[in-house]
Amino acid sequence: MFEFAVQAQSGRARTASFTTPHGTVQTPMFMPVGTQGTVKGLSPQELSEIGSQIVLANTYHLMLRPGPELVAAHGGLPGFTAYPGPFLTDSGGFQVMSLGHMRRITEQGVTFKSHLDGSSVQLTPERSMEVQEALGADIIMAFDECPPFPAERDYIQASLERTVRWLDRCQAARTREDQALFAIVQGGIHPDLRQQSIDATLPYATPGFAIGGLAVGESKEQMFPAVAFTAERLPANKPRYLMGVGHPEDLVAGIALGVDLFDCVYPTRTGRFGYALTDDGRLNMNSSAPRSQLEPIDATCDCYACRHYTRAYLAHLLRAEEMLAPRMLSLHNLRYLHRLVERAREAVVQGRYGDWAREWGERYFKKALPLWFEEVLTVSAALGITSTTA
Repeated sequence: MFEFAVQAQSGRARTASFTTPHGTVQTPMFMPVGTQGTVKGLSPQELSEIGSQIVLANTYHLMLRPGPELVAAHGGLPGFTAYPGPFLTDSGGFQVMSLGHMRRITEQGVTFKSHLDGSSVQLTPERSMEVQEALGADIIMAFDECPPFPAERDYIQASLERTVRWLDRCQAARTREDQALFAIVQGGIHPDLRQQSIDATLPYATPGFAIGGLAVGESKEQMFPAVAFTAERLPANKPRYLMGVGHPEDLVAGIALGVDLFDCVYPTRTGRFGYALTDDGRLNMNSSAPRSQLEPIDATCDCYACRHYTRAYLAHLLRAEEMLAPRMLSLHNLRYLHRLVERAREAVVQGRYGDWAREWGERYFKKALPLWFEEVLTVSAALGITSTTA
C-alpha cells in the first residue's frame, strides 16, 4: 500500500515516487499546511492547480474543533475538505512546545488548557492515534515531545527517551493498515543525542521517518549540521521528512542533504503579511516601489496571480485591505515553492543538483553564499553519487 522508490540521485539529493492510498506523489516536495482542515484562503481546486501533492492537517486543533467524529462521518479529511489527494496529520506534538504555557507533560501524555474555552483536554499517544485514525490521513505521525530552543541537554535527553516510549505506545494502539505511521527522531542540535534517538527509533521500522525538534529558534548554522547528521543515518529506502521547514533556502539545503518532505506555514503566512517569494528574495508588497510597477510578481511564474495581475494592482489591494491580495500572494508563494522543488527534481535527474543549488543561491542571496549554505553543498557533494535511475 505504501511504496517508496528512489528514481535518481545527485550527491545526497534524490528524487523518488511515494505511493499512498490517495495517490502517488513525487519527492522532494513541499506540503502546504491546512491546520484547521483548510489552507488559509485557498480552495482545494486552487491547491491542485498549483501542484500541491499532500496537505498537512493538525490533530490537536481538529480534535478540539470540530471533533474527529464529525470528520469521520464525512469519510475522513478528503470527504470533509473536498481535497482529493493525500493528507498528512501532525500528531499534536508541536503543540506540546508551542502551547507550553497551557500544558502539563507527564509520562501518560499531555494535558492542555484549551485555547478555545479553557477546558482541560488530554492528549496521549493512544488518543493521538485514535483521532488520527478518525481523520483518515494517509500519513500519520507518532505522538512526540518537541523541545523548545534553547533547552537544557538533560531535558532534551529525557524528552527523546519519552518520545521513544510514546512511539511504542502509538505502534501498539494503531489499528488501520491503510495509514503510514512515521516515527520522529529528536535530539536537538546534539549529534550524540540525535544518534541515541536514531538507535532507539530505527528498530520500529516505520514506513517513514521525520526529523523533529529543529526550526524552533536555532540558527541555520546550528540546524543544518543536525539535519545532515540525521538524514545520513536514516534508511535510504524510506522517505525522510524535515518537519516545520519552508523557507526557500531551507528547502534547497534540505534537499541537498537527502530530505524528501517539508512543511511550513511560512508561504501562506508571509503572503497574508504582504510578502511575495521570488528567486531574487522576498518582495515586500507593502513598500512603495511595487505601487507603480506594471510587471507581475514573477514573470517566470505560471500561477493565477502572476498571469493576471500586476504588482501595482496587488499593492493597491493590500492598501485597500481587500481579501483578494493575501489570497493571491499565498497562492503565488505556494506555487513558488512547488516550482522550486520541481526545478530541484529536474536538477537531480540531470545529475547537477549541486551546480543548480549554487546558481540559485548566488541569485537568491545577492552576494557570496552564506558559510552554512556552502557547507551544506560540500557535504552533499562528498557522497560522490552522480545521477542514477532506479
